[in-house]
Amino acid sequence: MHSDNTFRCTQALTAIRTEVNKILVGQEHLLDCLLIALMTGGHILLEGVPGLAKTTAVRALAAALGLETRRISFTPDLLPADVTGGLTYNHKEGTFTPRKGPVFTHLLIADEINRAPAKVQSALLEAMQERQVTLGDTTYALPDPFLVMATQNPIEQEGTYPLPEAQTDRFMLKCVVTHPSREDERRIMNGNTRPTSLTAPMPQCCVTAEDIQVLRQAAADVHCDSKVDDYILDLVFATRDPASFKGLADLEGTIQLGASPRASICLKLATRAMALLRGRSYAVPQDVKDVAHDVLRHRLLLTYEAEAENWTSDKIIDHLLAEVPVP
Repeated sequence: MHSDNTFRCTQALTAIRTEVNKILVGQEHLLDCLLIALMTGGHILLEGVPGLAKTTAVRALAAALGLETRRISFTPDLLPADVTGGLTYNHKEGTFTPRKGPVFTHLLIADEINRAPAKVQSALLEAMQERQVTLGDTTYALPDPFLVMATQNPIEQEGTYPLPEAQTDRFMLKCVVTHPSREDERRIMNGNTRPTSLTAPMPQCCVTAEDIQVLRQAAADVHCDSKVDDYILDLVFATRDPASFKGLADLEGTIQLGASPRASICLKLATRAMALLRGRSYAVPQDVKDVAHDVLRHRLLLTYEAEAENWTSDKIIDHLLAEVPVP
């Protein structure tokens, strides 16, 4: 990849950050995850308690990119047609006409996806995977880019339908959104307690559709050395058979199901995108480390014994990153 192309990408990413940060305070990691998803075409699962600006971040990003965004608040009485759309009967003409649902957008905010029943979740996840929806006898392609940002509330589990492990694997990243620092929260508090005429301006569109394609191509062109590839594979294989790696014998019996081959693909894609975010046209092992938690945490199924001993996916990934040799 040419250096001038890298410079153009860095300029575009800086412009996007500047615009989004007009209303998003102190959530740099969340913004990194959103940009990685944009550059790789992956979907993202955001987990965090209410009020942490998850929806605000997605809306701000959509405004900065000039993309259409829609939001679905998932509830137990939702039907698949409420997401994908369906056929409407025209009494006058005696025909059925297609009615496209909210899934036909660039950035879809799936709010509290674990509140919807399995049929609705499957309808959305199928659209995410196939990037198309069939209404009647006709198949319609979803817009490009098409990204789903699903949110999950980790504290209220009553009346929810947790996503099965096989379904969460469809999400490229699972980003855990945490509370801001005291100083960041002071800025948020002061910025949101002014008269409406003095509130921060909304982000303005600062990139073109062509810029987004250039970013995606640049991320795909980031050089990944074979040693970085080996490091990615070592991390993934260590989740399946930790006993075969030196220093990981204590993880034996903690992981019921390790990461799938999709994890290797997503880890390499995210590593390339992270390198581009850092202004480089080549990936290094630190890029792998920076994205490992977000790519792997929802792909590990722990045993009951591990949970009883207070192991978590993040603790296991910490252990893997500490013990698996870095090239």
